[in-house]
Amino acid sequence: MKKAILGKKVGMTQVFDAEGRAIPVTVIEAGPNVVVQKKTVDNDGYVSIQVGFDDIAERKVVKPLKGHFEKAKVATKRYLRELRLEDTKAYEVGQEIKADVFAVGDKVDISGVSKGKGYAGAIKRHNFHRGPMSHGSKYHRSAGSMGASSDPSRTFKGKKLPGHMGAENTTVQNLEVIKVDPDKNILLVKGGVPGIRGSLVMIKDSVKA
Repeated sequence: MKKAILGKKVGMTQVFDAEGRAIPVTVIEAGPNVVVQKKTVDNDGYVSIQVGFDDIAERKVVKPLKGHFEKAKVATKRYLRELRLEDTKAYEVGQEIKADVFAVGDKVDISGVSKGKGYAGAIKRHNFHRGPMSHGSKYHRSAGSMGASSDPSRTFKGKKLPGHMGAENTTVQNLEVIKVDPDKNILLVKGGVPGIRGSLVMIKDSVKA
């Protein structure tokens, strides 16, 4: 990927375009990220940069991480992630990455942890259709047939059944950047993104663009 940044989902609102049409947008506090470490082929076997996001008190960081930040001479951060960018030579340890790496009209992919829904049935979890609700029907909202009895005499692995829903790593692709505020490090992105308010998201240039 050419560019990426860590951010925090603030919430959703709407803005209006030049023709007066309402556009639903997600507000993301994108950065600033600080380069904490550069990984090279000689030392690590691959090339990437490690960035930190969201300041945190030193007393809340374990000693090994505290030493890691002190070595880089940057303030302690809540989140650390690696970015495998095409041009890592353009970045140095201690350098800040801000929201202005993206511009209005850019297409981005946004990754995060989806909202947890708890234990959910097959209709909610997998969009199954319900059975008849009329009198006499014994099939309403269940998962349906488990498969043939004599052959294969088992339920296939991966069958869609009730279970824990949400709280999974999710990526929404090809979203459009509507507005960039470099002073406040704010990105407005068209549509919804994964996660609850305040959750960590990663914004990167779209693979489909």
